Amino acid sequence: MPLFDIQISQDEPVYVISVVSKLVDLPAWTLRQLDKTGIVKPKRIGKKSRLYSLKDIRRLEYVHYLMEEKRVNIHGIKIIIEREEG
Repeated sequence: MPLFDIQISQDEPVYVISVVSKLVDLPAWTLRQLDKTGIVKPKRIGKKSRLYSLKDIRRLEYVHYLMEEKRVNIHGIKIIIEREEG
């Protein structure tokens, strides 16, 4: 059985919301809220579908850490990320 060595750019949006939800352990409704507030900006396909990149997933792992470990709400996370990105 052949193995495929697929190279996907960190910026390439390929992950659907249901997969990302499982990967970062955040419910889909939270991911939608994070998109709405601009914390993460997945690529939109049509009006409803969102595709996330590996870079988005890394950011969401950080968001999950802030939410779960540091107990920061979405508004606080937005402020923290904006300050870090300067």
